[in-house]
Amino acid sequence: MNDRVAASAEVDGLAELLLSHLDSAYNLARWLVRSSVDAEDVVQEAYLRAFQYSAGFRGGDARAWLLTIVRNTSYRWLRKMRAYDPTVPFDEEMPIAAHGTLNPEELVLQNADGRLVHKALHELPVRFREILVLRELEGLSYKEIADVMRVPVGTVMSTLSRARGRLRQSIGGLLEHEQAAGSVDAGHITT
Repeated sequence: MNDRVAASAEVDGLAELLLSHLDSAYNLARWLVRSSVDAEDVVQEAYLRAFQYSAGFRGGDARAWLLTIVRNTSYRWLRKMRAYDPTVPFDEEMPIAAHGTLNPEELVLQNADGRLVHKALHELPVRFREILVLRELEGLSYKEIADVMRVPVGTVMSTLSRARGRLRQSIGGLLEHEQAAGSVDAGHITT
């Protein structure tokens, strides 16, 4: 009987811990599957998996463990929907971000319209969206991202650099398009 009580207390503690990361889980799923409704389903499935495989959690960073499950569940959902493109073509012509260039956060702070950044991020390939969401929106460290994505830290750094470059290019293209369409008025983008 004591074993059951202890197991129940562990599950309750894990549930409380995982629920504190619900917003992060939903945020990642929403960016990966590009749909609020589908993200809710993905997060629900991810939480069910987390509880089903709770014995696999050996302590440590519950947020990274949960986001790994959300990531895997999102990719499973994307494969099922046949919208998953696991490869990002390497563009040798695209320069690697140089020191002193703006990162996505700085772009937003320098009067870039938040909707424009949102649209540009939404248009990126899933791998780039994923890494930008984990780093820039969720604030995970390179090591945490490497754990979630199951890649070396060096891969995280190079992919993040390319993702930031693609985001800058996308924002620039959207700005040019908006300006050409005449919808930019005094530095603010209208929709």
